[in-house]
Amino acid sequence: MDSAEQQTPEQPQIYLVTPPSFELGQFPGQLARVLDEIEVACVRLDLASRDEDTLSRAADALREVTHARDIALVISDHQILAERLGLDGVHLSDSSKSVRSARKALGTDTIVGCFCGASRHEGMTAGEAGADYVCFGPVGHSGLGDGAVAEVDLFQWWSEMIEVPVVAEGGLNTDIVRKISPFTDFFAVGEEIWREEDPVTALKTLQSAMG
Repeated sequence: MDSAEQQTPEQPQIYLVTPPSFELGQFPGQLARVLDEIEVACVRLDLASRDEDTLSRAADALREVTHARDIALVISDHQILAERLGLDGVHLSDSSKSVRSARKALGTDTIVGCFCGASRHEGMTAGEAGADYVCFGPVGHSGLGDGAVAEVDLFQWWSEMIEVPVVAEGGLNTDIVRKISPFTDFFAVGEEIWREEDPVTALKTLQSAMG
């Protein structure tokens, strides 16, 4: 490998996020079609519901789909359910506060990720506490976080200074994807495709901007 090749950044990977609610009779099949068409690194169960029975049934259904394809499944915030249901990890949405305790409880083989808004400080704190990845967002117009937008220069600084993998999330479109692609390891894609009639085509359109 010559130096020019070494300097070429790898294409970011896709980290798929579920809708906040879905029909158990339909969504697992829809997810399976997307995973069979497009390479995905990880799936996050991100339901708005806090009902443990609802979450457990959804996790069981999605785990069948993801594990059959050797894709990791993590759940938002429910550390106890991640353990109980044999999921691959937990995504913490309350910034960096819970990373250390989640890591201690779940062990080193489980994924612990953390949403850090647009805060460089929160990201560094999460990384130091043992997060496997840090997620910044929203990067575009989205209701995610406190409304502060994670700008391209945050991702550029992170990619140059910090080794912890970084995820870009919230309000993605092809223009934003194209700008951030050189500086992020993952794009977390959710509502951007599930609100479309054909999620596979919508995801392929975003993916085409990642090269």
